[in-house]
Amino acid sequence: MTQRDVIADLTAEAEAVDALVAGIDAADWARPTPAPGWTVANQIAHLAFIFRLAGTAAAAPERFAAMTAKAAENFEGAVNGALREFDGDSPEVLLGKWRTERDTAIEALAAVPPDQVVPWLVRPLPPTVLACAGTMECFGHGQDIADALGVARERTDRLWHLAWFATLTWDFGYQSRGLTAPDVQFRYELTAPSGDLWEFGPPTAEQRITGSATDFCLLVTRRRHRDDLDVKAVGDDADAWLDLAQAYRGPAGQGRRPGQFSS
Repeated sequence: MTQRDVIADLTAEAEAVDALVAGIDAADWARPTPAPGWTVANQIAHLAFIFRLAGTAAAAPERFAAMTAKAAENFEGAVNGALREFDGDSPEVLLGKWRTERDTAIEALAAVPPDQVVPWLVRPLPPTVLACAGTMECFGHGQDIADALGVARERTDRLWHLAWFATLTWDFGYQSRGLTAPDVQFRYELTAPSGDLWEFGPPTAEQRITGSATDFCLLVTRRRHRDDLDVKAVGDDADAWLDLAQAYRGPAGQGRRPGQFSS
């Protein structure tokens, strides 16, 4: 397929999250999401904070280093602590913060030359890869919001960036559980929302992941259980990976139960 514009697609994916919450009332902002203990408002606050980190990393690396130095020993705890800043914000204020952090981060990432790197939590990343991580955040937390509100989301080929990012971060699920990743490469063959075939990994790899690209993205963000998805594996390691897959660092969380959602 033709290489997509990651900045344009991240902008559109973030705007899709915005559209989920722009017209809801205060009761819906307080609605619990499938992530235990997180409301719709908590999901938006998390996105605002993550995009603030990304924007600071791209535009002010020294300030980013100071922000994250305090979180080196317990990043998850630091993130949860930072979210307390948003406690008590009205929906209007929180939505405004999300929009500001979103726009600032995307503008900052777009300004970094593609042959340079941006400091990030474990190692520096090219701005395009960090933008892909932003797409992953928008997709995963946007899905939680959509599930809480009972609305269906449009699936588009913007998901290419998340699918590719997940193949780069394929070992995160092992890391989060203290396991050693197998010495193996996977081939990924995924059918895009448009019907295009997306292929990642060596063509000669014996172990393969195949199926719906949308379902693959739901799998690696742990927003659906593998039993409910059109994603198949060939090979023992690939099959085991479907139980571990996650495209984000840190604790895997409890994921979702088989049959928890109708779609």
